[in-house]
Amino acid sequence: MKRAIVAVLAALGGLVILGFLFIFALSWAVLAPTPLPSSVVLELDLEEGIIEGAPSDPFTLALQRSRLQTVRVVETLERAADDDRVVGLLVRGGQAPGGWATTQELRDAVIHFRESGKPAVLFAQTFGEFAPGQAGYYFATAFDEILLQPSGDVGLLPLTLEAPFFRGALDRLDVEPRFDRRWEYKDATEIFTREGFSDPSREASQALLESLLESMVEGIAQGRSLPADSVRALVAAGPFMARDALEAGLVDRLAYLDDAREQLLEAGGDRTERLAFARYSERDGRVWNRGPRVALIYGSGTIVQGRSGFDPFTGGSSFAASTVAGHLRAAIEDETVRAILFRVDSPGGSYVASDVVRRELIRAREKGKPVVVSMGNTAASGGYLVSTDAARIVAHPATLTGSIGVLAGKFVTGDLAERLGITWDRIEAGGESTFFSGFEDFSEREWERFQEYLDRVYDEFVGMVADGRGMDRAQVDQVARGRVWTGRDALEVGLVDDLGGFRTALAAIREELELEPDVRLNVTTFPAERTLFQLLMEDGFQVTAATVLAGRAAEGPWVEALRPLLRQAEALGVLGGAAHPVRMPPLEIPAR
Repeated sequence: MKRAIVAVLAALGGLVILGFLFIFALSWAVLAPTPLPSSVVLELDLEEGIIEGAPSDPFTLALQRSRLQTVRVVETLERAADDDRVVGLLVRGGQAPGGWATTQELRDAVIHFRESGKPAVLFAQTFGEFAPGQAGYYFATAFDEILLQPSGDVGLLPLTLEAPFFRGALDRLDVEPRFDRRWEYKDATEIFTREGFSDPSREASQALLESLLESMVEGIAQGRSLPADSVRALVAAGPFMARDALEAGLVDRLAYLDDAREQLLEAGGDRTERLAFARYSERDGRVWNRGPRVALIYGSGTIVQGRSGFDPFTGGSSFAASTVAGHLRAAIEDETVRAILFRVDSPGGSYVASDVVRRELIRAREKGKPVVVSMGNTAASGGYLVSTDAARIVAHPATLTGSIGVLAGKFVTGDLAERLGITWDRIEAGGESTFFSGFEDFSEREWERFQEYLDRVYDEFVGMVADGRGMDRAQVDQVARGRVWTGRDALEVGLVDDLGGFRTALAAIREELELEPDVRLNVTTFPAERTLFQLLMEDGFQVTAATVLAGRAAEGPWVEALRPLLRQAEALGVLGGAAHPVRMPPLEIPAR
């Protein structure tokens, strides 16, 4: 009897094991990724643009979860160039995939892909639809062919910089802007204190536009095999309707998306299929995934104290010193990490918060762990300060950087309050002070103390740059004074070491680690990217209806029109309270 029971139990156990094996095999068959076709044309949709690192807050991740990251696009194109299954690349574009530096990053990646001998075609419905489209067209000239929809336009125009000035409006409101700066090029507050550009601001901004124009002309000339003078003439003559653009040699063919697809599929052969770029990237797009480990850490947004989070008014996440410094510390202490790639895309912000992050780069250097900074669209003011102690700084030609200076102040609204019938009372202990009052001006003594603040911060900033870059203080002061430089000009004055993007930065890391130029690296986002569910769990589901409504409001056209001003106000500390006493934002440069 016992033997029978044992036999039955054994048989049942065997059936259970077989059942588990069957379920496992069935799950593997269903869930295992299907093999990729033997011949594919990758199709990349850039009409919505791309993002930098994965967002660290759930709301931004929910809004941007479908968008590709810059580093993954660059890495995947490098992988596709060496993959025999990939026979061509079709990009749907027209608009710039990001800021000027991001556009250059992807443009260089496309050129590298073409060096494999595989065709790359860009299809655009339009470059601006009778509106500025310089950066989008500049990106398109990296491709073998540019196909434009017959109803489209090419908004190739001279670059312009427009800025609103609110001094007249503030005067009407009886609001007095009380700001000061170090020094003459630190012009972020001029939109509140003046009615137009100052001479130093006009000089620096003109130089920025000329530098960006030169990069654009050089790229278009090389991409379209045209003399530079001819390109300048075309820029001055724009914009162009589709047939005019075809006659001018700006595009190769007027066609629709299905025409572009058929063209590449026919060139690939009968068995060639279309494959979404995102799917290929997820499945087989990694190439920086083995070898010495490199921690990729992002510092994006306005530099603030505290935790990173979504800002519905400026449309992005903040660069929180405590969060980023913690990521750097973790990478420094991780023995498996050989080097750090610090991607900085920030217009500046809090001086104190910037110094917190800068300190971690010094600690990394002291521990013999090289940090290479890769600058994105902007790495200026505080964004430059956090970079200055890196072993190497790599910037794009169009990166906005420098802005070594400081400004601070407040708006005095006492007269406005009085006119509105608002009275203001105060109770004090320990003495009398209106230093941070938004209703009363500085006293004479407070203004003197305020000047000491500015002198001290500027002096320390210059000293930090001199120490970090191995420069003389006088040299730094000559290129500082609050002036913003493009990457190509910053290279000439010694503020950056190389021009390029992720691939150039990784080459610099190999040199710092004394590795061979072709050694593969394992680039790991640090800390590991989290899913939307994980972020929601960590934040305790703090995504409220108010947050959602604020996010929707942030997408409205009126906010888009005011976004440069909102970014400026946020950097000055105006949003959410009185201005921070020491801020370092650069001029917003929405060059078109």
